Amino acid sequence: MINILLIVFTMSLLFFAIGNRLMTYVKILALQGVLLFGIAFYGLIESNLATLIIILLETIIVKAIAIPLFLRYVIIKNNITREAEPYLPNFVSLIIVTLIIAATFMVSNVIHDIHNHKIYFVVALSALFSGLYFMSTRKKIITHVICYVLIENGVFILSLAVGKEMPMLVNLGVLFDVFVSVFLLGIFINKVGDVLQDTDVSQLSNLKD
Repeated sequence: MINILLIVFTMSLLFFAIGNRLMTYVKILALQGVLLFGIAFYGLIESNLATLIIILLETIIVKAIAIPLFLRYVIIKNNITREAEPYLPNFVSLIIVTLIIAATFMVSNVIHDIHNHKIYFVVALSALFSGLYFMSTRKKIITHVICYVLIENGVFILSLAVGKEMPMLVNLGVLFDVFVSVFLLGIFINKVGDVLQDTDVSQLSNLKD
């Protein structure tokens, strides 16, 4: 079951590559939150009950509900209905993301570690590098925030890749970091939206004191 969830998570990266609308990106993040809930449940079922409950609540409430709803609010408030044209065509992005997934699979075959679960490792690195790629090829600031959350999802899976015992404090630290960052960037986007008509990163050079 975990393998199926991880495969679907990887497929969501491909859908992200060909998506244009910001709401599509937000829906993909919500889907990933649900998938992470299932992955954490099946992967940590034998862990401490308190740790398991906290992690499950984190994934379903924060990753699947709170963050997507907040990003949706920011998009609607700034009247952003469609992602600006990326620096590269979606078809090229699809090919690059596919190559990233293939490359991480080959890297996982090179690493021999009894504590490493190959499929976790492949999906985690695919999410990390795909998120970095999306961040560098998308123009809108809000998309960079979404990509940051995507990268954090990869970090979450990577913590599972080294073993089923995931330290709760480390995970909560990552959660706090992404939660605060998303809200701060959201506030920043709202302020930029009041000054600029289009929240494009290339327009930041027009901001002055």
